[in-house]
Amino acid sequence: MVLDMTVADDLALIESAKEFVERYRSFQEDDQNQLPMLSSSCPGWVCYAEKTHGNFVLPYVSVTKSPQQIMGSLVKYHYAQTRNLSPERVYHITLMPCYDKKLEASRPDFYNELKETRDVDCVITSIEIEQMLNQEGISLQNVTRNEIQKPFGNYNQLECNIWSHQGSGSGGYADYIFRYAAKNLFQEPNAKLELKSLRNPDFQEAVLEKNGKMVLRFAVANGFRNIQNLMQKLKRGKCSYHYVEVMACPSGCLNGGAQIRPQDKSHLRELVMKMEEVYSKLPQSNPEENLVLIDLYKTWLGGDHSEKANALFHTKYHQIEKMNTAHSIKW
Repeated sequence: MVLDMTVADDLALIESAKEFVERYRSFQEDDQNQLPMLSSSCPGWVCYAEKTHGNFVLPYVSVTKSPQQIMGSLVKYHYAQTRNLSPERVYHITLMPCYDKKLEASRPDFYNELKETRDVDCVITSIEIEQMLNQEGISLQNVTRNEIQKPFGNYNQLECNIWSHQGSGSGGYADYIFRYAAKNLFQEPNAKLELKSLRNPDFQEAVLEKNGKMVLRFAVANGFRNIQNLMQKLKRGKCSYHYVEVMACPSGCLNGGAQIRPQDKSHLRELVMKMEEVYSKLPQSNPEENLVLIDLYKTWLGGDHSEKANALFHTKYHQIEKMNTAHSIKW
């Protein structure tokens, strides 16, 4: 069975947005460790945070799972249940433009010891798919299209197999959370995230003002150079953002480390721009209007803020102790 990720993408967005609203309210009550909230869907960034900055930065990192891992929960604990299967009887493979998604899937947090199964059993990257097709002498131009199945139901009235989201090609986290927060915190239903580039195009920011006062300040930071600058600001107490969408790759997930490359590497930027153009033209999903989500919260999850939703869609991150090397050992 071949599935699309829209239901997991939308769940990740709406759970992240609810988490941000809760953190913002706690921050207003003087809980300073709640903001800025830093996105957690990029495993390269999460690994860097755990290894390099550890317990200093982890309280700021969103605890909402990435779409890949939310899809793992849906496949292993909802879809399997509808087919009267135990989770370990389902083998779940994801296709990702990122090698670090393999590391994410192998985290102990996403392993069910009781059932001896992972939420995601195998991650195959775009480059690996290309290599396998080349080895078999298969061209996608000559492959007959098959059906993408929807075991959770239809998202809305449109018949569409591939969806996008408003905002960045990394899922539009900043855009959706900005609009959700504006609506639910400040009764601004028509707010738009208007990003402006700062020193480089991979670091952008936007603000929401109300009654002459800045009430929301968001940023999108792509690439490790921008991430390092962000960490320096945070450590100096100079980070004034409420939310930052953080992605390890320049230009975000559409330019993932395992994304298929053009034959002429000098055309990489052109390819990314083309993908951004194609992505923006796809029909856009709205998590709050997704019929599958509405039904899942009402039936399977038992409510928006249920313990089951929290257990299935949230996780924890851990400081990784640096290993001693010969240079640091006192002989």
